[in-house]
Amino acid sequence: MIAILGTLASGSALAQQPVLNVMPLPANVQTGSGQLTIDAKFSLALTGYTEARLDRSAQRFERQLARETGLVFAQEPQATAKSGATKTEAPAATLLIHTAHAGQPIQELGEDESYTLEITAAGAKLNAETPLGTMHGLQTFLQLVAVTPQGFAAPALTIQDKPRFPWRGLMIDSARHFIPMELLKRNLDGMEAVKMNVFHWHLSENQGFRVESKKFPKLHELGSDGLYYSQEEVRELIEYARDRGIRVVPEFDVPGHSTAWFVGYPELASGPGPYEIERRWGIFDPAFDPTSEKTYKFLNELFGEMAKLFPDHFFHVGGDEVNGKEWDANPKIKAFMQANGLKNNEALQSYFNKKLQAIIAKHGKSMVGWDEVLAPDLPHDIVIQSWRGQESLAAAAKQGFRGILSNGYYLDLGWSAARHYAVDPMSGAAATLSPQEQLRILGGESCMWSEYVNAENVDSRIWPRNAAIAERLWSPQNVTDVPSMYARMDAESVRLAWLGLTHKTYYAQMLQRIAGPATPQELAALRTLADVVEPVKDYAREQLATTEPTSATPLHRVVDAVSLESDDARHFGVLVDKYLAASCKDDDVGAELRNELLRWRDNDPALESLAQKTFLVKEVVPVSQDLATLGKIGVAAMDYLILGSQAPAVWKTDQTALLAELAKPKAQLLLVPLSSVQKLVDAAGVGSACASK
Repeated sequence: MIAILGTLASGSALAQQPVLNVMPLPANVQTGSGQLTIDAKFSLALTGYTEARLDRSAQRFERQLARETGLVFAQEPQATAKSGATKTEAPAATLLIHTAHAGQPIQELGEDESYTLEITAAGAKLNAETPLGTMHGLQTFLQLVAVTPQGFAAPALTIQDKPRFPWRGLMIDSARHFIPMELLKRNLDGMEAVKMNVFHWHLSENQGFRVESKKFPKLHELGSDGLYYSQEEVRELIEYARDRGIRVVPEFDVPGHSTAWFVGYPELASGPGPYEIERRWGIFDPAFDPTSEKTYKFLNELFGEMAKLFPDHFFHVGGDEVNGKEWDANPKIKAFMQANGLKNNEALQSYFNKKLQAIIAKHGKSMVGWDEVLAPDLPHDIVIQSWRGQESLAAAAKQGFRGILSNGYYLDLGWSAARHYAVDPMSGAAATLSPQEQLRILGGESCMWSEYVNAENVDSRIWPRNAAIAERLWSPQNVTDVPSMYARMDAESVRLAWLGLTHKTYYAQMLQRIAGPATPQELAALRTLADVVEPVKDYAREQLATTEPTSATPLHRVVDAVSLESDDARHFGVLVDKYLAASCKDDDVGAELRNELLRWRDNDPALESLAQKTFLVKEVVPVSQDLATLGKIGVAAMDYLILGSQAPAVWKTDQTALLAELAKPKAQLLLVPLSSVQKLVDAAGVGSACASK
């Protein structure tokens, strides 16, 4: 779907300007008059500095434009001078692209990513200092192309754009559940579309070591169940990411989260073993022995090998959630601590981190670690990734350390896009930092931990909500309008599907599997229920599980298929707010609300019929019964509101108590419209909120 020019209210950064369906919103937009026609005669040309990466970017742009419009273009992008040369003439083209100079041979933090884009009725010009800016500008142009009564067109405007933060990342955990290469590539395509520039690749865990090591082959041979990336595949992905302006930062988590390492190399562990790949989720005891020189010799050789494989300047060593139980139970380690004046396990891990940092630096890298690696006596070139929040991030900055925020951006927790959008790296304690200290906050990363995702549903757990986080990290801080964000995110979601992401298509396929031999009416009933429920939030799935989940647990239930944020429930909530704001005098909205509530009320019989045919539906029958009750309560409330009469106090009390019961999760699912129905009940109980017409 082509992005459409919007008319929504914007954040103050774009005050007095029409809002475009562009995400992230640019730093500055000035509108012109008219529009640029996009038809089969469209062409583009590259001038200034050129290289093969720019050629590929232009070709990718034109293919995507053709895919989204259905147009057949007459030619490929005009040929450029050989790589590294400068082309000064300005050929005739609809879109003329000028790149001033080369970027770094290995993409670096803080490279110039700015661009300007000028569109008139006669043509368009894109100017950037480096290939990174050019690639970002091309993505913006794609988003601007709209279907109009006259054909496809882009509005006349001038954009001056640059990112707010230099580090805008997405972390994907390929260790707990293995994520196939083609899926990673299409997520890199999604990252390019929303101008994210760091792919943080979590590659080792208790559940698996996922990269081929030629020096220590038992890591992947014994620690991966045969599911790992060859070094050739890693190089291919790094090049794929570079073509899209994305750095690849690997994470090899030590000294904890390391059970899979010890399957092949138990002599590195602090405990006696034996060890096997962990199948459960959680924090476990195995950890490297920080008192053994064997540990540091091994890590020096392994990380030296991996430092050559991964060219980025930053190298992530994890460092989080070491429970210390193996250390406490090892007399040799306790004696070492006493002899070296290490008072506790935190001091022991700090000792480990100092040795580790020296290894990372020896191989020409800067160390990145989670909050737990922070210690005042570490060199200040390390980067702290904070899962604890802005206070921890600010504390690191005050001590001279650079940091990136992930707290608030954990996609796997199932939060709404609006909740993620409200989190800012510079808010809270970080807002009180001095200007110099604020410069140490590099940006943020969204995180997709993979306990409850696999190749089938992982796209839907990342997109489109990740686009809201991308905007928070790119756009000015005062771009905060939530309705605008959702409208633009919805448009971007469709565009992401054009790129091949499966966050939309997976849903019908998974529901069809769950439904099995369903009639059309039964399948529709399942869809009605699934559309308005969400999985429980945070880590409640493990708390509510009837059997302990493992890496072998199939992810084929309703809770695995439904969206982490229900669009239907959000739309229902918007309608409720609109109806109440209009004092219940908007008859069209009232009718729409009542019809939806009736549909929920009457949905259960067909769902119960389907439950007799498939065990995957049987577990959600109680949720279906709750939805019917919710519909019944809502219909009664609407009847009071439409008639303009006040509901009896006892009725309101009874319905509120019943809604509280319905709020309790069943089958690890939540009935999301419940809070909106509560608003209707409250309004019906007041009466005067929606006076008689």
